[in-house]
Amino acid sequence: MTHYQAIGWFGPVSHVSTFVVELTPPGRGAIAVVCVAGPDALAAVDSGFFAVNRKPLAQQPIGRIVFGRWKTSDHHPGEELVVCRCGEDRVEVHPHGGIASVQAVVDWLVHFGCTRLDWKTWLPREEPDPIRAAARTALAYAPTQRTAFILLDQYQGALRRAMDALESTLQSAGPAEPFRSQCDALLARVELGRHLIRPWHVVLAGKPNVGKSCLANAILGFERALVDTGPGTTRDVVTATTAIDGWPVELSDTAGLRDSPDALERAGIALAEHQLLAADLIVWIEDPTMCESGRTPGDLRSEALSEGVPAGSSMIFAINKIDLLNSQQRSDLRPFLDDRVLAISAKTGEGVDCLLDAISSRLVPNPPQPGAAVPFTEEQVEKLQEMK
Repeated sequence: MTHYQAIGWFGPVSHVSTFVVELTPPGRGAIAVVCVAGPDALAAVDSGFFAVNRKPLAQQPIGRIVFGRWKTSDHHPGEELVVCRCGEDRVEVHPHGGIASVQAVVDWLVHFGCTRLDWKTWLPREEPDPIRAAARTALAYAPTQRTAFILLDQYQGALRRAMDALESTLQSAGPAEPFRSQCDALLARVELGRHLIRPWHVVLAGKPNVGKSCLANAILGFERALVDTGPGTTRDVVTATTAIDGWPVELSDTAGLRDSPDALERAGIALAEHQLLAADLIVWIEDPTMCESGRTPGDLRSEALSEGVPAGSSMIFAINKIDLLNSQQRSDLRPFLDDRVLAISAKTGEGVDCLLDAISSRLVPNPPQPGAAVPFTEEQVEKLQEMK
């Protein structure tokens, strides 16, 4: 059985002899990449490619970029492109990035007899190590540079080396403590790994007219939410995806929580409560009046819980609208403030950077060092739990 008839990570693909796969995403682009691999790869591409130097691919040096044209349906020279013979049984065709150009090449090769595969099926055939294959797949969906670097570390062997070290420690029958310590270190990064391609869900919540929508706009850097001075203006959940300190975040601006006779506002409040249940972190926003009359920081959490925040939720409190306070009022506010209660002005931006730092620290309290192993799939987590 040849390499191209092997059983892949996602299941058997023994029916495939020579296949064609688009390695670049669909849509417009400058250059696309179409891979042809298998025993008939050279013949398949030769059937549709006119090389300017008039040599068949078997006579082209491996690795050389060859300029030419792709045949039209009536076998005349068509669109210009380049081809590279990557090996004895693999060729890459590089047409223009338009949908029609790529489709013309793929259709020709399929008509020749190649089997079309999607890139997710192709990738594990190129990467026999399932961790590398999973990391390479995840890299295509990494929403930020920071998470992409972490996934690249895993692709380059960080997690494989850690898993192999665990296996070696387990088989050595030595002291159990080193094994537990190594395993716990990996499991401590599970939550981070789960969010390398899936954003954390951060919800802005609070009573009406405390400045949730204004804060959402300040964090995002543009006016995603319309702001009005009327209480209860937000009637729906307004969401936007952003990055905070390089971590992907889905930010939700919700309706103000209160009892309301208005049916539409009650519907918005119900949506807000649903968001609170699914939140990874809740930023509860108050205005400075909530810090008067002898209240304590503990009263802020009690207030939030009484308004429907689920018990046990991870929370940060932001006292908004401090731009409206005089110097004495700001001084009176200081006893409330710590790493969980911050004073901000969404309108002027004062304190918003500190709030973003607090959000980042709460989501990822111990960011991994470059090259650290981070499990990032449920299969990897299950394997670690079974080993432990």
